[in-house]
Amino acid sequence: MLWVKAFHIVFVVSWFAGLFYLPRIFVNLAMVPPGSVAERERLLLMGRKLLRFTTLLAVPALGLGLWLWLGWWRGAGGWLHAKLFVVLLAIGYHHSCAVLLRKLDAGTDRHSHRWFRIYNELPVLLLVAAVVLAAVKPF
Repeated sequence: MLWVKAFHIVFVVSWFAGLFYLPRIFVNLAMVPPGSVAERERLLLMGRKLLRFTTLLAVPALGLGLWLWLGWWRGAGGWLHAKLFVVLLAIGYHHSCAVLLRKLDAGTDRHSHRWFRIYNELPVLLLVAAVVLAAVKPF
């Protein structure tokens, strides 16, 4: 079970690295001057590739987490339910990144770079909550 936990942590950290950087690409996209087609296309390509890679990292992170959950759920306290809620929020955030990238690609998203800078901080809060819940098990 320790190997499963170790690889779960590796994949979660890798998944979140993508969730940390993808919105940073959105910040840069929101700041592209109207005539900079090549810069916009380069950032969109980076965003698409990073989203694809991040999604591939999320799959084993979630699968290994499910494996661990199946072994722990009987004896776990409320911390595990709270952590599962944080995981659902992280999946929702990942999905919202995909939606935002599609809108940015289509040119229909009107969020400012400031909005994306705030949006960029959400996965940090999710990761902190998940780590504290898993390590401290406060309830």
